[in-house]
Parts: sequence; C-alpha cells; structure tokens
Amino acid sequence: MPLTMKAVIGVLVLAALAVLADRCAVMYVERKAETALQKKLKLATAPNVTIHGFPFVTQVMDKKLKQVDVAVPDVAADRVSLAEVNVQAQDIRLNADLPTSIKGAVVDRMKGDVLLAFGDLDRELGASQVRFQAFGPNSVRADGKLPVAGQNVSLHAMAHIQRQGDRGISTEVTGMRLEIPGIATYRPGKNAGLRLHPKAARQISDDTSKVRALLEVPSVAERLGIAPEPAGRARQDDQQLNKITKSPKFVPSLTNINLVDAANQNPELIKKLGIDPTVAAALTKYKLPELSEKLSLSFQLPEKAKGIKIQNIGVEPDGIVADLTGTQMGFGKRP
Repeated sequence: MPLTMKAVIGVLVLAALAVLADRCAVMYVERKAETALQKKLKLATAPNVTIHGFPFVTQVMDKKLKQVDVAVPDVAADRVSLAEVNVQAQDIRLNADLPTSIKGAVVDRMKGDVLLAFGDLDRELGASQVRFQAFGPNSVRADGKLPVAGQNVSLHAMAHIQRQGDRGISTEVTGMRLEIPGIATYRPGKNAGLRLHPKAARQISDDTSKVRALLEVPSVAERLGIAPEPAGRARQDDQQLNKITKSPKFVPSLTNINLVDAANQNPELIKKLGIDPTVAAALTKYKLPELSEKLSLSFQLPEKAKGIKIQNIGVEPDGIVADLTGTQMGFGKRP
C-alpha cells in the first residue's frame, strides 16, 4: 500500500477516534448532569440531558456550552404533577473542572414548556370519576360522576385557565351543574337552584296525583302562576286540573321552579316528584367553592425552579401547556 494511502487512512482513523472520544465525553457529562439534577431537585425520575455542539472538548476548554436540552418527567407542582418539563438552555458559562466536577453555571437565556396532562389530572383529581378535555384555547371541560348520599350524580363544569403572576396558573370554574339523570339539575352558587328536566316535568304534568301534590303547596302553586282559588278547585276537579296541565305554559313554568326550599321543607313532595329526598337535600348543601376546589387545575412552579417564569398558557388536546422563559439564571456557585 502506498505511503500516502497509509497516511490518509491513519488520519481518518485518528479523526474517528477523536470523534468517538468526544461523543463518549459528552455522554459521560450528560449522565453526570442527570444524576446531579435528580439529586438537586429531588426528582423521582432522572431527567434526560442532551448537550449540543461539536466538538464538545472545545466547549469544555472554554467552559462554555452552546445549548443543553433538559426533559424532566413528573415534576410535583402543588396539587398536581407536571407531566413533562422541556427546557432549552443556551449560552451556558460553567464553573467546573470538567469532566469530573461541575460546581455551578450561569444560563444566559432559557426557553421551554411544561405540560399538565389530562391523563394525570384524571388520575390525581379523579376521585370523583371526573374526566377533563380541551374546550377552546383556554378552557377545559370537566364531566363525570360525583357520589352524593350513596348515589352517583353527573357533574359538568367549565374550567377557564389563566396565568397567575409569572409563576403560576389559576382556574375559574363556571357553568357548574349536578344532574340527577333524567330528573333534575342542581346549580350551586349565589342563587342555587334545583330544577326539573323538561322530560320529567312533562311526565309529572300527565300524572294527576303528582300535580295535585304540587298544588297542595301554596308557594309552589304561586310559582306556577296559579292563584289559590283555581289551585284549590283543581285539587278537587279533574276538568279544572286538566285545563291547568294542558296549558302550554305549565311545563315551562314547572321547569323554572326552584325546588331548593321544597327539598328541605317538603321531602314528601320531592319524593312524589320522583326525586330521592336524601339526595336532593345533600345536593343543596354543596357550595360552589367546595365543588370548584375539586376541579382546580391550578399550580405553581416549584420553589427550586427560581428564575423561571411562565409566559404564555394554552389548552391543547393532551392537556394544559405553558411556555417558560428565563435569563441570567445561576445554579450552584457562579463562575
């Protein structure tokens, strides 16, 4: 083999060995960084660290890294866990005796995002069998079951996501309702109300015994728009009763009656309407703050993540996503 060819092959082999050594050094430092981050941040799972730039050895000599990507799964953040935190740290100055010792660093700028996954919310806040799904760019729909007095009632609400300061996310819950399927809906809040479904109201209008039971309660008859005298006649006269129930206004009026007082004061009337009085009484004791807390998707960035701020938030099919930013962030002993 000609001497020139041997020289070329030798150079190529040396170059390949240099590249291999460079990559091995990168992998070694990445693993050391992962172990250090897991210990420092007290993470249950080690993060994934990727150091960019070639050659790595040159960066080591300069004690400057162009970019380091960090992916951290399952970070505790108040009541819930962040499914994943992805960060890109750029222009990092090191206080280190590489590759064996990293004492600290300063990150010139950082960007990234966090994901609050609906799957985790379902698991962590799902004691009431509630499921979350995206509903617009900043809203989450919650649907599920809630145990009330030994029975499951359907729960529905909207959670609107908003930034709280520059390190947290808060939730405003609206449209809260608890449904006894096919019978009635309870809406908690300032003007709490328990109202019949249209289907149940139509069935009641066809049942003379139930209509008479309603008319026996003066306050209910008044809310139906029926004066005491015709209400009294209807309780005795089928023709008069039929005239009232066949009026096109009767069923809508029946669905507009707030049965909260009746549930507490006339349990027998509630029972005649097909509603379990125990369930109805338990429903009316639920307050909006108490129910809203069950659906709170709020969280704060961990205290250890100093210097990181939330910039934008949004709702995507997989969950709630927040953009992260940071500048001139120091870790450990600054160089």
